[in-house]
Amino acid sequence: MDNKRNLAFGKMNFIMLAIGMAIVILGLILMSGGESTDKAFDPTIFDARHIKVAPVVTFLGFVSIIVAIVYKPKDDAKEENEK
Repeated sequence: MDNKRNLAFGKMNFIMLAIGMAIVILGLILMSGGESTDKAFDPTIFDARHIKVAPVVTFLGFVSIIVAIVYKPKDDAKEENEK
């Protein structure tokens, strides 16, 4: 099939991209919450979840997206060696 050769990414790349995007979305959800207003202060905005855990999760999601973009499937490597 020539269509497979025209695609920039393989199936595994798309799966890894989806997982990375889900991790980034999870990190952003972890960052949300804890709303302070003019009348009331909510100290939960300074919880470890918002300050430490969520940014690390989001960063790991972005790293996994980069890995998914750079990842080269083994099938392509075999085809190039045969040529």
